[in-house]
Amino acid sequence: MRLTRLATAAALVFALGACGADSSSGKEAAAPKLAAQQEVGASEGNLNLVIWAGYAENGSTDKKVDWVHPFERKTGCRVNAKVADTSDSMVALMNSGQYDGVSASGDASLRLIYSGTVAPVNTNLLRNYNDVAPYLRNQPYNSVKGQMYGMPHGYGANYLTYRTDKIPQKPTSWSIVWDPKSPAADHVVAYDSPTYIADAALYLKAHRPDLKITDVYELTQEQFDAAVALLKQQRPNVNQYWSNYLDEVQSFKAADNYAGTAWQVTAQLAKAEGAPIATTIPEEGATGWSDTWMIATRAEHPNCMYKWMNWISAPKIQAAVAQWFGEAPANPKACQYAAKGFCSEFHSGDVDFYRRLAFWKTPVADCGDSRGAVCVDYSKWTELWSQIKG
Repeated sequence: MRLTRLATAAALVFALGACGADSSSGKEAAAPKLAAQQEVGASEGNLNLVIWAGYAENGSTDKKVDWVHPFERKTGCRVNAKVADTSDSMVALMNSGQYDGVSASGDASLRLIYSGTVAPVNTNLLRNYNDVAPYLRNQPYNSVKGQMYGMPHGYGANYLTYRTDKIPQKPTSWSIVWDPKSPAADHVVAYDSPTYIADAALYLKAHRPDLKITDVYELTQEQFDAAVALLKQQRPNVNQYWSNYLDEVQSFKAADNYAGTAWQVTAQLAKAEGAPIATTIPEEGATGWSDTWMIATRAEHPNCMYKWMNWISAPKIQAAVAQWFGEAPANPKACQYAAKGFCSEFHSGDVDFYRRLAFWKTPVADCGDSRGAVCVDYSKWTELWSQIKG
């Protein structure tokens, strides 16, 4: 999914500026007033997508895994998919204006919305929208003021993952990665993204009540500084910052990593290759990701994009994608087509599990409460992340 990194500086600066506070007025930028499409017409013949790896399989990876060619035969829309490496590069690709749609995670979606890169969706044109788990609709990472900006796709947790031979007792706290004297010291693995600052904030939320952190993506300067300090303290013990989950799999397999943040699919692949791996959600909870299919404001093939959103959200296709990638499908009806035990393993439809996760969203200056526009926006997160890694 979120594989190597880094967008071009110019595109990133544009995206960040569009979603933060206006530097001259100090006021928070508003989402542009854009109209949603009112009907789905004839196919335009092509569909250009920006995707996470594994979201548009056409049989080239595995001949048995192909939901793209059936879509093309049914709709007449030929799919051209560009795999993005990270949310930052995904934003840059979408800002190029060459793509019709994107499978955006929460740490990209608000940037795309506030910059006017993606348009509101007409949920009446999305056949499977009402079947989507209610807690995935109208969320802070895929809507603005009740207006949806996409079709929810799938979600998952950033699990605490560990080697049971190195850490035989199941960790109950994220202290295993933050404590300098942890048994995982020098072998900690962390996600390579400014968004990882939220993981530090999540830990502080539980262990530093004096900071009064309520939302790990809405941090005042004091709260942000505390999270950065914790990350700098952790830095000497980090063996690997990963963006390509396949690299992380190999590091766990080689016992270079003892504990850290990973997706369920990472643990499954490592187990399949013989590594003694386990996952858990500690007492502090965990961060997580929820992906949404969004349509470009300047989409050249908008009808094909709506047809794709209807196709990819259908129960049978949702089951195929979820099982291939390793995530909970947004449409719980997919579970009737999934392997036995899959949906329970990935907590599909489990609202209590969902509520334990702090889902990625783009940090903006507006704290979202009575504090006003005094929170640290994503541009600062990006700047400090470079300093943290050194």
